[in-house]
Amino acid sequence: MRPILPIAALALLAGCHKPAPKVDNEQSLINESAAVKDQAPQPVTLTAPDGVTVYGTYYPSGNARALILLFHQAGSSKDEYQTIAPQLQRAGFAALAIDQRVGGGLYGNNQTMAGYKDKTDYLGALPDLEAALAWAKDKAQGKPILLWGSSYSASLVFLVAASKSAEGSVKGVLAFSPGEYFEDKKMVENAAAKVTVPVFVASANTLVEEQEAKAILSATKSTDRQQFIPKAGVHGSSTLIAAKNPGGADDNWQAVLAFLKRVAP
Repeated sequence: MRPILPIAALALLAGCHKPAPKVDNEQSLINESAAVKDQAPQPVTLTAPDGVTVYGTYYPSGNARALILLFHQAGSSKDEYQTIAPQLQRAGFAALAIDQRVGGGLYGNNQTMAGYKDKTDYLGALPDLEAALAWAKDKAQGKPILLWGSSYSASLVFLVAASKSAEGSVKGVLAFSPGEYFEDKKMVENAAAKVTVPVFVASANTLVEEQEAKAILSATKSTDRQQFIPKAGVHGSSTLIAAKNPGGADDNWQAVLAFLKRVAP
């Protein structure tokens, strides 16, 4: 004869065999999919003041803290920011990276150069940056605009920030390896002397780069200016790319994000 289990034990056994509660993940998946779609890179076409077509990629961010304009180094393209821009998105910043007419295929195809048949020096790319600022002033809808340059464009951003078109809209400058890259060896310093917004400069670990960055930064009238000298740094914005700077990218990102969140909380 089989033993009779107490009622409490039977109830416990019955509970063990109840089906697990159904977890409805459908809505969370929908929300996640929508978030990914909202931040998907978007192609952008601009027209520079001199009529040149400028190609870019816009990286949106819902309720962005600010819109960052990303400008590449010599021999490069907007793809210099393929890994950088998504990190900015995750930190709550929208970004636009453009192909300037002075660049190349270091990270990917430069579409603006492909359609531009004339030769020019670094200064000749200034209208491309001006086109990006004009686009951003409409797109940002009153939110702060930050200028971010790499190598020669790290110098051009001071010229843009000092211009009348930047007044009231540009709220900060980030310059990675700025220098006097133009024929007039005081041009960037003179422009920097008109800049009053917060400024962050960084450089590779070379005395020349550090001194050039310091001279330009010191010329600004900003009350919030920072020269970041990394423990491990490489030239331009590449200092934030792990594949280019495996020993220092993470630390350098921490400094950049701290500045950004202070300027655009």
